[in-house]
Formats: sequence, structure tokens, C-alpha cells
Amino acid sequence: MRKDNNRRSEQRSEGKSDRKRSDGKFQPKKDFFDKGEDKRSKFRKGPEENRSKDNYTGRKGKSEDRSRESTEARPEGDFKKIYKGRGKDEKPIHEWVPADKLSREKTFKKKFKKPYSSSGKEERPDYNFEKLEENHRKKNATEDIRLNKYISNSGICSRREADNLIQKGFVKINGQVITEMGYKVKPGDKVSYKDKLINPEKPVYLLLNKPKDFITTTDDPMERKTVMNLIANACEERVFPVGRLDRNTTGLLLFTNDGELAAKISHPSNNIKKIYQVTLDKAITLGDEKLISEGLELEDGLAKVDDIQVLSKDRTILGLEIHLGRNRIVRRIFAHLGYEVIALDRVMYAGLDKKDLSRGNYRFLTEKEVIRLKYFL
Repeated sequence: MRKDNNRRSEQRSEGKSDRKRSDGKFQPKKDFFDKGEDKRSKFRKGPEENRSKDNYTGRKGKSEDRSRESTEARPEGDFKKIYKGRGKDEKPIHEWVPADKLSREKTFKKKFKKPYSSSGKEERPDYNFEKLEENHRKKNATEDIRLNKYISNSGICSRREADNLIQKGFVKINGQVITEMGYKVKPGDKVSYKDKLINPEKPVYLLLNKPKDFITTTDDPMERKTVMNLIANACEERVFPVGRLDRNTTGLLLFTNDGELAAKISHPSNNIKKIYQVTLDKAITLGDEKLISEGLELEDGLAKVDDIQVLSKDRTILGLEIHLGRNRIVRRIFAHLGYEVIALDRVMYAGLDKKDLSRGNYRFLTEKEVIRLKYFL
């Protein structure tokens, strides 16, 4: 059979003409892919067009900063700024709420019920430090004590509040009103407050295994759950927490009415050792582990840890030893590298551990533990 070469050449010429009409590029039918805008066109746009879109973040955390700035703008009317927590970057987040929704009568009617019950009332030890105090007393030191400290040790109020009582003339020494700030009480002086003799209280030392959702403060104006609710029946003396733990941080917290010991443990120059168990939202890399061990430069200075160890196979649970006492320092260290701390538990504090101390319960320190803290730490 004879081949029709002329017909084939006509078909080729028609195909070439179609390609020429399409500007030299093969364009399939619109229905061939999804209908609507060609998805590939998004990638052909320049960076300037992409940046103009609202969902562009630019760098990590920039969108969060913009949302945080928008919530800080005060709306018109009677509104109050409420703390809502912290973001992954450990920066506070606030929200403006109508003032009528924050009336104390509506919000804080429920009384606190203790969710933790101890096995029984702790037996309180009787401490005797007279011999040790004589051996450790400095040669030139005197037994005189400042009046505000004397009043604070009696359990009436804090030192700052005691200064106000002294200024108002409520305090007498040996029958005479004393309004002098810094006045020192000598051995044998009789101190009275509103014509009632006062004596320094016996020292109390409590160790609490703090649970979540409790605030470390002696008094909260918003009537939220505080750590003082957990030790309300421990003693009659007025005690206060040494240092603080965040609301969502668990672990060891020390209480005492011994201001000298509290100042010693809290002062950063004494390098009191603290060990935390940290649970992260993802596995920590070897590089980040090395960066933390070498020290990170945060907004408030260098943050250096004493030791860091990986405790789990998936590298999400760590042990961290640190002596810094800055606010939220552990959480900010990991947030600086893009990690979120899911759980944070203080397992050791100043040589004290939580052995046989269940969550939400407390115990009195033994005399040996107190002696070590006061004289050998």
C-alpha cells in the first residue's frame, strides 16, 4: 500500500503551529490539573510578594511577638490586664478582660480544699544548737539583735512590717517606747508589743514536696492556691518559703522562721547546689547539650550549669545541676535553644532530697540536717 506522506507532513505542520501560538511552551488543558490558580505560580513569585502576606513569619518566633503585641494594645472602656501564662519563649502573655468579669464576689467564692492528705501529723523535733553556736560564734561578735529582727522572730510580722510598728510607737523595751530604727535588743531586755511581752519563737524547719498549680507566696490577693495551704497545720509559728518555685514546677521547697539561715541559702555567693529533672517536648541534640554545658548568654547575662546528663533513651529527660537562682532560669535556658520544658521537678536542694516524701506532703528537718545547713554548708 502506498504511504500518504503528504498527510503526515500536514499533521506535523499543524502541531508546530500550535506550539508557536503557545509562545514556545507546552501548556496542558486547565482541567488537566486542579481547577483554579496554578499552584506552581506561587513559587514563581518573588520574595517581596511572599513577604507581604499575613502568614509570613520571617524568622522563628516573630509571629508570636506580633500576636503578643496585639494583645497588649489596650481597648477602649473599662478593661483590666490579666496574666495568661507564658509562651514557648518563656515571655509573659497578657489579655485585656472587661473589669466587670473580674469582680471578687463572682470569681473567688470557693474555699481551698487540701487535695493532699499526709499519713499523720509529723513529729516535731526539739533542736538544741547552744553548744554549736558557742563554738562557731566569732570573737568580736555581740549577742545584741536588731529590734525589727527580734519582732520578726517572735512571729508577729516580717521585718519590714516591724519597722512600721516601731515607727508608730507600738513597741516598748523595758517599759519605754522605742521609735529608733536599728535599735538593738540586749540580753535581758524585756520587749513588749501593745503591752504584751514577746519572745522569739522556737526555730522551725520544714521541707515540702511541692505539687503543681500552687504559687510560692505567703499571701495571694487573688486567693489562688498557695504553698502555705499545704503546711497550714504544720506549726503555730509563722514560717516563710526560702526562695521560690514556679506554679508549674514541682519538687523541694524549704520553709523556716530562721531569717539568718534563709539569707545564707538564698544568697548567690554561697553557690547552693540544686538538681532538677527536666522533661522536654523533643529530643535534645548533642550540639545543644554541649552548648548548655559550656554556658549560654541570655538577656540577663551568662547562664552556666554545673552538670547536665541525659537520663532517657529518647533524650527527652535530663538531669541538670545548677547553682544560679535567677527567675525561671532552667526554663529560659532550654527556651533559648527552641525547646519547651513540659515538666520540671527539683529533686535535690542544698543537699536535701525527697526520699520517702510523697508529692504534696512535708516533713521537719532532723537536727543533723539543720546543723549541716547552718554551720557546715
